[in-house]
Amino acid sequence: GWEFNIDTLEQNWTEETFRIHEVDLNYDHTIENGINFYTPDSKPIIENAVQRAIEFKEPFDLELQIITAKDNLRHVHTIGRIDLANRRIFGFFQDITERKQAEEALRENEEKFRTLVDQAADMLIVHDMDGRIIDVNKASVKGYGYSREELLSMKVSDLDQNYVERENSGRFWDRFGMNEPYRFEVRQRRKDGTIFPVEVTITKLMINKQLVIMALCRDISGIKETEAEKEKLQAQLTQAQKMESVGRLAGGVAHDFNNMLGVILGHLEFALEKVEQDHDLYDDLNEIKNAANRSVKLTKQLLTFARKDIISPKQIDLNDTVESMLNMLRRLIGEDIDLVWQPSAHLWPVKMDPTQIDQILANLGVNARDAIAGVGKLTIETGKETFDQEYCNDHPGFIPGDFVLLAVSDNGSGMDKDTLDNLFEPFFTTKEVGKGTGLGLATIYGIVKQNNGFINVYSESGQGSTFKIYLPRLVADEETDKAVTEKKAAAGGTETILLVEDEPIMSGYTANVIAHQGVLDDGVAFIQKPFSMADMTEKVRNVLDTAPDQGQQ
Repeated sequence: GWEFNIDTLEQNWTEETFRIHEVDLNYDHTIENGINFYTPDSKPIIENAVQRAIEFKEPFDLELQIITAKDNLRHVHTIGRIDLANRRIFGFFQDITERKQAEEALRENEEKFRTLVDQAADMLIVHDMDGRIIDVNKASVKGYGYSREELLSMKVSDLDQNYVERENSGRFWDRFGMNEPYRFEVRQRRKDGTIFPVEVTITKLMINKQLVIMALCRDISGIKETEAEKEKLQAQLTQAQKMESVGRLAGGVAHDFNNMLGVILGHLEFALEKVEQDHDLYDDLNEIKNAANRSVKLTKQLLTFARKDIISPKQIDLNDTVESMLNMLRRLIGEDIDLVWQPSAHLWPVKMDPTQIDQILANLGVNARDAIAGVGKLTIETGKETFDQEYCNDHPGFIPGDFVLLAVSDNGSGMDKDTLDNLFEPFFTTKEVGKGTGLGLATIYGIVKQNNGFINVYSESGQGSTFKIYLPRLVADEETDKAVTEKKAAAGGTETILLVEDEPIMSGYTANVIAHQGVLDDGVAFIQKPFSMADMTEKVRNVLDTAPDQGQQ
């Protein structure tokens, strides 16, 4: 304890002002010079408290630092009051050194924890059981766009209404035990209104005798984008595999069907030669022949989709090839549809069968005509495009390199997503029964793939459609085909033909024998199955007349 006589106090404090007695054993002995008992920082504090006690006759309650006889620094809690009757002020000390040391250690730990938390990349929010936010780290300030003060005035439901419903918050948190982490995903909102996906890990804790929820929130936008891209690539791979499988099936069916059509057409030709035109069977046989010929066109489309149709590519100028098709295309789409031709100057050359360009334009023209109700517009454009690997990485389906662009656009009804997803599959059609085979776009797909190009379609319901076809640029050092020799009129001759086959009329996959990826090698003659006797005669005569003179007979 301590005490002193008020009457001995002077204006200037001296070393004899305080007399400390009944000192705790921790301080070793009584210190007579009481003013030296306090640290320099504590002296003015006790002086001021004593002065106020005398002037205002009020007690005081202070925490001070004192120095023991062994020069040990101690923290004390002192209370004092004035006894006016005896003209004395007296009080007591309570040693609070250990408490102060614990508080200091706690403060240092809190600072370390705060430093670690603020350096964390993830957002950390501590809130009470009613959802009121009571602490956040720097990542939360950056991630949500609010200041720390703004966040501390908010509830977690302000960041995500579905995270915790206010009226059900108590029941929601009751599901989880103490110190048992629970993880889930939500979509949260930044200050600017941006919605982003968040993975939340919550833990129920007791901090300073208060039950709180610590939520570790991780922005998973990048992960979600990667997952979406992975799913998109997987879907593209699956689609490519499906198209490849369907292509093999279509090619096999078409090839075998062509064999049977060859038999049918061959026998029909023989039968028609034996029947006079006024015979009762002549018209019936002729209708069978017409149906068989229509079937030939169908199988040719299937072979084109399967990339097994035999072609004769050569160097072409795409502008010239398209222009030669325009008049026929105008007649095909009708007078109500305005055909706009926008060629680009100085196109690179491409190498492909020009009849395939005709097929592409005809099929797209028919599709545009059917998609336009009444008056409309069909636009055909050409251009040059170069794509690097970085661009292709961001645009799935694109291929690096130099390409010549053929774009066909219409302002028709457009297509929805389901239609776009199945657009190039054989026999897929949105037209009424009897108004389309569903092979037009499948044919285009096969042509583009056979020529090592790619195709992109842009369309929305009610907004029209744009087909962009990219064909590889023909570089200067590639071999180019010379002009195709014109067909000579079929003629007879004295040569003898030996036909060797594994069964009557023909069979077998010729593409695997005489062509690579459906492209004829130079100098190879080919006749497409099924063929007529006149076709066969013409082809043989042409081969014999154009072959080098090697004594062939």
